[in-house]
Amino acid sequence: MIQQYLAAGLVDEVSIHLVPVLLGGGKKLFDNLGAGRIELRPVEVVESSAITHLRYRIHGEA
Repeated sequence: MIQQYLAAGLVDEVSIHLVPVLLGGGKKLFDNLGAGRIELRPVEVVESSAITHLRYRIHGEA
């Protein structure tokens, strides 16, 4: 569903929380956005041994 919001230009910021656990397959977050391009500009990165929190501002159009 995030792809639809990104493509419509309704998202200003994205927070991603990475946990280093291998689960197998998954959905690609920024797949199927059409011909447009989205540029992510880092706002904040918080790292620890268990998780990494990433926050990006969206620039560009999908």
